[in-house]
Amino acid sequence: MTSKQIVLAGMVALLSSSGAAQAADWPAGYSKCADEGNTCKAGSSARVVSFGIKDRFVVQTRSGDIACTVASFGSDPYPGLAKKCAVGPIGGAAPTPAPDPEPAPAADASKEAAPAGGWAGSNGGTTGGAAAAATAIYKVNTPSQLLAALKAQGSNAKIIKLYGTIDMASADNGGPFTGTSDQSLRSKVKVGSNSTLIGMGSDTRLVNGSISISDAQNVIVRNLNIVNPCDVNPVWDPNDGSSGNWNSEFDSVVISNSKNVWVDHNVFTDAPLTDDKLPISNGKVKQCHDGALDVKNGSDYVTVSNNRFELHQKNNLVGSSDSTTSDDGHLTVTFNNNHFLHVAERAPRVRFGKVHLYNNYFEGSRSHAVYPHHYSVGVAYKAKIISQNNAFDIAGATSCTNILTNPGSSSKTGAITDAGSLLNGTALDLAGKCSFSASVGWTLPYTPALLATSAVRQSVLSNAGTGKLTVP
Repeated sequence: MTSKQIVLAGMVALLSSSGAAQAADWPAGYSKCADEGNTCKAGSSARVVSFGIKDRFVVQTRSGDIACTVASFGSDPYPGLAKKCAVGPIGGAAPTPAPDPEPAPAADASKEAAPAGGWAGSNGGTTGGAAAAATAIYKVNTPSQLLAALKAQGSNAKIIKLYGTIDMASADNGGPFTGTSDQSLRSKVKVGSNSTLIGMGSDTRLVNGSISISDAQNVIVRNLNIVNPCDVNPVWDPNDGSSGNWNSEFDSVVISNSKNVWVDHNVFTDAPLTDDKLPISNGKVKQCHDGALDVKNGSDYVTVSNNRFELHQKNNLVGSSDSTTSDDGHLTVTFNNNHFLHVAERAPRVRFGKVHLYNNYFEGSRSHAVYPHHYSVGVAYKAKIISQNNAFDIAGATSCTNILTNPGSSSKTGAITDAGSLLNGTALDLAGKCSFSASVGWTLPYTPALLATSAVRQSVLSNAGTGKLTVP
């Protein structure tokens, strides 16, 4: 007979100091038998088995070999985190649950600081406008309100909460752009130091805008649905590639010469103006989209987390050119727990930077009709990349070389290490299948909250993007 119940936080005591270090991940008196995704061998006699983490468990009476999975236990006691299984006494009963605690007050994500498990947690941390006075907290839903709020406090702490659709080419901000110079002037959303820019709810949209974080420190951007801007006047370059190409300006977010920036729980997309809806000219798609999020000009202590980047060609550039050698030793950036959905390339492309990639989920196809996958991570000039536990589900990709490439000159490459990453469910095998140097020359200054790679997909799909934060 199977019994099942959720055991909530606070109902079990920690094991003694002589027990396992992760005692809170299973009830007192239990012993770990498996990580999530593996098999717990409970033995032939019925005994209680817990599935969970951090004092929150599903507990059943089971025997034999048990898959340590949500499907096996029928419930997910802690969505988004890798869980563990542990066995209790033979013939034992499940712990008696304590009464549910009183609900805690709703969190206010607008005052949260960047987590320690990323570069933005270094250098004193990233708090944005958390220290804002009541008079420096704004709610805006038009371009004019947004621009006024950004200017009102200078570099003093400020929190700007956006709601609805803010279209930088709406009548409120002068109407449709008339040319590149006009677009450059009126599309820019310049975010200064000690600022938090955050969407309310799941449907806040920024359209025809380019967020500029330049010469700033301590900035947070969260919970926004950002429609990648479209250049009204792309320029044809006959010398770009073997047959020429269209080039455009205006990234969704540009971080330039800035320190301590956290970009979290946003959605970046070309939709509704995806590339199949653009005209053909000179035999090429007249590309009007540039980057989704770029980090350049010596920026440091940047974390890009829990975002969904989707339906885009050239996604993330870290380091703007091979000739900007002043970037060497800078561009410290973490990408973690992001969802890259049908992103063709640059996820990210790295020059010079000390870049850490972990717990990211890449989903795409090399034969996608609009955004066919070319590569994910560009290991370009003097890149210094540490990769851990990333999951690549790319239809048609068969080897590490389909995922990692040097998109620049073969004489100007970088270094990368990887541990634990999977390509279509099997080991990426960077060391065996790709030929990059592993001499990255640095170690992580923080401890990342690594998921089991088998759990990355579920976790990222559940948590990345907008609508996951409480913003009163």
